[in-house]
Amino acid sequence: MAASSLQGPTSNQPTEEYIDWKPPADITLPADLLTIGVNGDLTTDYGISLDTGCLEINATTEPMIANITDTPHISRDGGKGGYLNGEHLFVFCDTGSYTTTTATTEGSFLGFVSSSVAIDIGMNGLSGNSLTLQDGIGQWTDNVGRMRGFSPMTQGEQSYNLVMQGNGERYAVWPESSIIPLDAETAVMYAPIVYDNVNMTTKAAVFTYTGTTLLTLTAGGQGGPVAQRTVSKLFDEDEVEWGCVGGIRSWGPSGVGGTDGNVYIFGNVQDGLLLARTSYADTADRDSYEYWTGNAWSSGMQSPTSTAYFISGAFMDVDIFYSPRHLTFIIVYMTVYADSTFYYRYLQADKAILPPSAPGGNQSSDYVENIVKYQWSEQQLLYTTPAGLGNTYSYSGGIHQGYYGTDDITNGGSKMLLSWTAPTGENPASEDSEYQIVTAEIIWE
Repeated sequence: MAASSLQGPTSNQPTEEYIDWKPPADITLPADLLTIGVNGDLTTDYGISLDTGCLEINATTEPMIANITDTPHISRDGGKGGYLNGEHLFVFCDTGSYTTTTATTEGSFLGFVSSSVAIDIGMNGLSGNSLTLQDGIGQWTDNVGRMRGFSPMTQGEQSYNLVMQGNGERYAVWPESSIIPLDAETAVMYAPIVYDNVNMTTKAAVFTYTGTTLLTLTAGGQGGPVAQRTVSKLFDEDEVEWGCVGGIRSWGPSGVGGTDGNVYIFGNVQDGLLLARTSYADTADRDSYEYWTGNAWSSGMQSPTSTAYFISGAFMDVDIFYSPRHLTFIIVYMTVYADSTFYYRYLQADKAILPPSAPGGNQSSDYVENIVKYQWSEQQLLYTTPAGLGNTYSYSGGIHQGYYGTDDITNGGSKMLLSWTAPTGENPASEDSEYQIVTAEIIWE
């Protein structure tokens, strides 16, 4: 790294309109399903709740656009994302909305969803300033700023939450990784489905992983980014959390944005990352995936106790990307040790790695497969985040690939945008919110 510059916490500038559409009422679950504990059938046996997920603006919904009467205050956790169809997305986990908050008056609670999305407006980071994020028109439920959530929920999950969430039990979909582009207009996220059981007296929470869902993302529309829940549950609760920490697109001969090549996803286990892959067109087909065994690809899925890591380490947040500037792959990550630090390593190939679309590249090659063929360098420090308002550790760190255009490290340049979550220790309804999403610019040598 040659230099870094802190840009500071992002700010929210919600849209002033919403789609005034009232969905049909969700189903009512029988009493024997409204009990404490995980029930996977609530995910797999029910269709999508029409009361969740962002709405699109089309010929039907455009006449329903109305004004938001009270600018909502937003408090949210997470904030990884990436570039898609001309927009830079920030995808969040738990998100609360409140009535207007000022320096002297905290807002009143409106509602809570397990995911939300915003786009960067103004591209302030290009001039070294803090980013302004905006939620789309399609994300709001009503005129005061209640939210529909980004990831759709099933009718079983949503109906359970409506009854049980006030007692501390709910199902959540937490998109925790950077997006993986499929082509120029769509991307995917492999998001964990989590059962959250909170003791309402002590506030102690127990989180249970119940499986992975596949979200297909589109962006660039007037209503804002949209996620479709392509597969309600792609991987099961007793399997590796495939893709939840992220993955990487292996572009084919048609190049970046094309419709060929493969998708690789990471499996984060105790001492390293496992690896799976499938073709671009088959991400929703769990039978299409093959898994790295340590020396070959196999249709047999690796177990959570597997040691067939393609890279060892105690990872919390991970991004792996190809650097045209360095002609190799780089991993940027935070560890489980809560030291508020980004590290990096690079693939020590014995020759320049070229994508199949690059001059001199082999059109029949899968260039990402090189990450299992060579060793990775030793860990090196990239950036340590400054202490936030809460004076505690930072987390949910990642890079926003493509932010700087041709100057971005993923496009052959030298710049990189980092973001992370910094707890404030304050009330979520306060002006500073419970969390701040902070960014910094990194310049590589």
